[in-house]
Order: sequence, then C-alpha cells, then structure tokens
Amino acid sequence: MTTARLAPGARGDTVLPAQPVSAHRLTLSFVTLASALAAQTTLESVVVTAARAPQLPEQVVFSVTALDADTIRAAPTATLDGALRAVPGFSLFRRSDSLTANPTAQGVSLRGLGPSGASRSLVLLDGVPLNDPFGGWVAWTKIPREGLARAELVPGGGATAWGNAALGGVVQLFTQPAEGRNGHLNASAGSFGTRNAELSLTQPAGRGAVQLLGRDFSTNGFPLVAPERRGPIDLAAWSRHRWLALGARASSPAQSVELKLNARYYEEFRGNGTPYTRNGSREKFLSASLASSPTKTFTWNAVAYAQDQSFASTFSSVNATRTAETPASDQFAVPAKAFGAAWTGAWNHAGGARTSAGADARQVRGETRENFTFTAGNFTRQRIAGGEQAFAGGFALHEQPLTKELRATFGARLDAWRDTNGYRRETDRNTGASLRSDTYAGQDAIEFSPSAGLVWTPQKEWRVRTNAQQAFRRPTLNELYRPFRQGANVTEANPALRTERVTSGEIGADLKRGPLTVGATAFWNELRDAVGNVTLARGPGTFPIVGTLAAGGLGRQRLNLDRTRVQGLELSASWRASESLSLTADALFNDATVRRAAIAPALVGKRVAQVPRRNAALGATWRAPGGITLTPRVRWIGRQFEDDENFLVLGEAAIADLGVSRPLTKHLELFLTLENLGNTLLETGRSADGVVNLGTPRLFLGGLRGSW
Repeated sequence: MTTARLAPGARGDTVLPAQPVSAHRLTLSFVTLASALAAQTTLESVVVTAARAPQLPEQVVFSVTALDADTIRAAPTATLDGALRAVPGFSLFRRSDSLTANPTAQGVSLRGLGPSGASRSLVLLDGVPLNDPFGGWVAWTKIPREGLARAELVPGGGATAWGNAALGGVVQLFTQPAEGRNGHLNASAGSFGTRNAELSLTQPAGRGAVQLLGRDFSTNGFPLVAPERRGPIDLAAWSRHRWLALGARASSPAQSVELKLNARYYEEFRGNGTPYTRNGSREKFLSASLASSPTKTFTWNAVAYAQDQSFASTFSSVNATRTAETPASDQFAVPAKAFGAAWTGAWNHAGGARTSAGADARQVRGETRENFTFTAGNFTRQRIAGGEQAFAGGFALHEQPLTKELRATFGARLDAWRDTNGYRRETDRNTGASLRSDTYAGQDAIEFSPSAGLVWTPQKEWRVRTNAQQAFRRPTLNELYRPFRQGANVTEANPALRTERVTSGEIGADLKRGPLTVGATAFWNELRDAVGNVTLARGPGTFPIVGTLAAGGLGRQRLNLDRTRVQGLELSASWRASESLSLTADALFNDATVRRAAIAPALVGKRVAQVPRRNAALGATWRAPGGITLTPRVRWIGRQFEDDENFLVLGEAAIADLGVSRPLTKHLELFLTLENLGNTLLETGRSADGVVNLGTPRLFLGGLRGSW
C-alpha cells in the first residue's frame, strides 16, 4: 500500500512498465511529460493522482497503490469495487459491495476515515468527479471494468491538488486510451441468474480515434436477511444496469494540442430485498478536454464537464415477524446537476525540480422530492428539500531536490465555497396546506489546505518518506437538507452542519531487494467536526427532532462530532517467487475513536461505526502448467460496530475467492470467478431489533474474455 510497492502480485501493485509516451494513458488527456520526467522517449512507470501531474513513484511523498488493467480484470469478484477491496485500506460505507448495496451506502472510506454514505474520499474517472452531486456516494456500476487501464489509490493524500471531498484521500480510475485499433469483450453468466456483457472498441479516424464502451448487467440476486430471521416478505435483492459511452480524440494539424470529447448515458434499477423497496438512477454526462503536447519544460491540460442525473428510492418498515411491510417513504425524484471545469499545468526546472499548479470550479444543485407519513393506505405528506453548492479553488505543488538522496514537496491550496438557496418545504397531500416552509441563510468561507513531505532514498533499495496535510469537506446537500426513514429508524437532516476539517500525517519506509518488496506506513488523522448519525432517542414514543418512533426504532440526527482520531499502521509485502508465481500480503491496523463530542458526551471513547480494528488480505498469481492461471485471494475483516453507540456488533469474517483463467487462442480467454468459496456468512448490517443482513454468498461466474 505504499508507493514503492510496485512488484507484480495478485493484488495488482504492478504499475505500467516502461512504454512509449502516450498522452491519455496517464490521466484525462494529460500528456506524460516525456522528457520532463526522464529526458528520454520512453518512461518509467508513473503515477499522477497525488499531484494531478505525472510523477515517478519513488518521488511521491504519499502512499499510492496502483492496480493495472490485467489485475483489475482478473480479480476474483463480480464487481469493480469488490476488486478494489483487495486493498485493506479501501472499503465502502458497509461491508456489502455494489452487487447488492443501495447506492446511498456506497460511500468510499480510505483507512477508516469517512465511513458514512457520503464519501470523505474523492473518486475520479479520468480526472472528473464520480461522487454523486446530491449525496456524495459513488455509483460503481457506471465505471467500465474491461475498458479500464489502471487505478490509483492515494489514502490520506491528494487534498492539496483536488480540494473538497478529498479529505480522506483520492481514488482515480483511468479508461483505456482511444488509440489505435483495439477492443475488449467480456461475456459471462453464473449464480443467481447473473449475466454480464461489456464491450470496448477503438477505431482510428483521421488524426484521432473514436471509442465505444458499453455494458449490460443483471442479477436476480439473493435475500439479504439472515436465514434465522428471514420471513415471507424477504425477497432476493436484484439489480439491473446498463450504460453506453462514446469518446472521440483528435489532434491539431501540428499535433500541438489534443481534443477529447466524451459522452455517457447510464441507468440502473434495484430491488432492495422486499416487494416495496426499490431504487432507480439515470445519468447523462458530457465532457470535453484539451491537452498540450509534451515538451521538456511545460505541459498543460483543461477539462469541462456537465452531469444531469435523477434518482428515486422507496423505503418501508417491516413487522417483527417479517410477514408484512408498511411503506415509510417514497423518494420519487432526486434531480441533481453538476457543472465543472479545471486547468492544470506542469513545469520542469533545472536540477530535477518540478512545479504543478492549477485551478478548478464545480457548481452543484439538487433537491429531494418525496412522499412520507403513510396512513390508511396513502402517503399524507410531501417534502421537497435541497439547495445549491459552489466551489472554486487553486493550488500549487513544488518538488525540489535538496540533496542527491533527499527530495521535498511543498504545496498549498486555496478554496472558496458557498451554500445557497437551501430550503425544506412540507405540505399536506390531501389539502395542499403548508406544514413547513423553511429557508436557510447562505453560508460561505475560504479554506486553506497546505501540505509538505520528504522522500529520502539513502540507498537504491530503500525509501523513507513522511508527509503532512490539512484538508476539508463541505457536507453534501443530502446531509444538510434531507431527513430519511429506513425501517423503524429515522435520521434527521441538519442545515447547520459545520465544515469537516482534518490534519493528517504519515511516515513510511519501503525496501525492495530482488524479488521481495516490503513496506510499512504509520498514519494519523485528527478529524474536526466530523458529521455523524448520532442516536438521540429509542422507540416507542414521540420525541423532539425525530418525531414518532416505533418499538425498536432509533431516532438519529446528523451532527458534528468535535474530535475524531483515526490512526494506525499499514503493512505490505510482495514476493515474486518465480516467473510463474507471485505472492502478496497486506494488513491494516486501525484505531478510529471519538475523542470529543460536546453534543453527545456518551460517545467519547467509542469506536467510529463501520471501522474494523484489523483488516488483512493474502493473494497470489500462479501461472500453472497447461496455460491455466490461478488468482486466489483471502480477505479477513475484523469485528466492527454498526452504530455510533457501539451496541450493535458485526462479527469478524474470512472470505476466500478464486479466479481461474485459461487462454483458448491468442485473443480469447476462458475465465471462472468463484467468490466467497466457503460460503461465509458476512454480516453487513444489524438492526436494534436483532435483524442481521448478510453479504454475497458463494457466487460462481464463468465466461469468455476477448481482446484484439
């Protein structure tokens, strides 16, 4: 999990080998700075996310895990986020992945910093944010898997370059470049009626190329409730999604500038385990980018994008015997729009120094429209709530060799944000009478996000690094304005939420000796004003703020916790035992604790919900005789708590997965994915009345993968 862990392995720390310069392979049409980094026409492996510009891995002050395309495709899991979870420091809000998880529970948490539906980590696809404009969660199903070139994970870093929402780190995914004539195809089927078809095609056209990517996926799913509490009301949680993306690339006559256009249409529908509970999403997306050709001293790129999406979801309460459900709310429309633009430049100076700088802006607006209070067979009330957010910032990062062995990086970012037009209106659906009409005063502030780090390489085999940064995250429109009911539990919004801020630091060392690479990183985060769902009341009864609760129901509100500390240790090792066998081992030891909470003193000393103390993963890649490749993986997830009060325990679990593949021809491969081989019961949720939800049981997928 450290930058220097670049030896091949089953988990995929292999970074791209030396290769000819290619503008798109690194980031959103960002040229690779060929001569800028190495003064040659081929480059060593580079990473780009931490500084928004290409860097040699040994010069990056933050931890970076890089996964190449082959590793992502070969991961023994049905989902892309499942593949990323082979990195112990990566998790979603809950233990379930996007195969069955409600989209609102797919927030990303890196190193346990940010376990909530709204990510505290920024997720990007080719430099454009994927975090939902309204709620901050991530729809992993809209991301190509066959069409990906690589992924980079930067836990605890990158906020100086990226600003808001990168408080916990950055995950960036890169699509295959629109170059040459090539294609990828995946067609598979398996357990629970799961079917998947994904296609990526690239065709040269004039001075550029056009690209088509698409996917159609469906699964009949499986029941989420554990067998001992499962009742007639519990159905399989099914899902369907499909998307189509078109891209075009063209160079100017002198090949000094490259233009890229991308468009995507996406839709997804899910059943969430009971007849009434469902959700659906649709998105239209468009982006355009310009990038200069590389020179020895300077290169730049620019991007602009627009996103228009809608979301709908229903929630219910289920009786104690799980024989019937009562509708709780119908979130029939959540329209949201986002517009953004960014410019980034990189300068190379004498003596190996380098500067990257840029500016970006993002405008978001959205609202929730929902019916609630179900009485006598109908919803009697309607709520419309939402607002607008705007962000604009600029940054500069400078890398300076101090000696032959010591290199320093200094950076600073200045952001301005503004929340405006916040409102919450509730009406009686029968009479049209206004029951509530709140408008909220606008808020704005200036945020300063500095960072600094050192990399020391006393010998070629050794690298020691240390860094520190400050970062911020503004609560999402969903956290500020939308209350929700899930089952018997009610969570109230809070328009007075303060901005989250964190001070982070880490120190790490890496040793690469022959086929063996080992690394260790100690990290520390002091999070101020963390937004948490704080329990205020327990049903049955009627209470201030949260209203009426049924027996076993919990009343919560989003509140700021004064101080939360997340600290721990990452350990990693990879060993290339032979040309045909490589092994990896990773572990994360994490202590996430509430240190001060004036609003809820009883939480002080409690563990942060959804953060296990220990995670570990073992993986291998074995190219066996007969052309068969085996990629086994074992993940161990430690015990964690479902709730803020640490009453609801989710037990530890070990999950074993296996991937098997065999080439049939030069361009065609047969593969089999066996997920959760031991059919382990992975607890993903536990309610106050004892209902336990489970993750993916044993799952088999088989199919063909072609490339040309």
